[in-house]
Amino acid sequence: MLPIREWPKEERPREKLLNRGSKALSDAELLAIFLRTGTRGRSAIDVGRELVQEYGSLRGILNAPQAELCRMKGLGPAKFALLQAALEIGRRYLGEELNKDQALTSPDAVKTYLTACMRDLQQEVFACLFLDNRHRVIVFEELFYGTVDGSSVHPREVVKRALAHNAVAVILAHNHPSGVAEPSQADRSITQRLAEALRLVDIRVLDHFIVGDGVVTSFSELGYL
Repeated sequence: MLPIREWPKEERPREKLLNRGSKALSDAELLAIFLRTGTRGRSAIDVGRELVQEYGSLRGILNAPQAELCRMKGLGPAKFALLQAALEIGRRYLGEELNKDQALTSPDAVKTYLTACMRDLQQEVFACLFLDNRHRVIVFEELFYGTVDGSSVHPREVVKRALAHNAVAVILAHNHPSGVAEPSQADRSITQRLAEALRLVDIRVLDHFIVGDGVVTSFSELGYL
């Protein structure tokens, strides 16, 4: 089998991307650009195809544990690190896009960013987007881990962090690892407690998003805030 460098130029992943744009590449070809090399008798694209076949999607590959992924022939810690770096670059890009806009007027940008940050977390995580007086994002922080209820989310700590960032408004967020983004009674209860606690220091809760598997539910859109 010919190595990729001996393929016609228009078929090589890197040249194809430069000439036709990244959307012209398959998942395996995109992976090949990061993997750079294959193994004896297998090109980087072959390795990419095997990864897609094994894990079913790019998301499955990027969320695979290091030890598991590195057991595949043609991979190792260096290539795992490259793939994780690509994933983090994507997250930070989305964060920068969100920071350029007013979070209150860009709910889709908020949902996209929160999905990238929280959809694949293996445990329930409660986080906050702290906003300035123009509703621009100051910082995103993960604050609590475990089931989101009255015992695990502490309003005093949320207030403390909001004041530390000189925030004027807050967007609450947590994920449901089950993938179902429906609010529970506990979710609604803690949202009201947090809104009341923050109101005492003149900080508004603009929304509370629940991140599921490809679905993000907004408390404001449901009329809960």
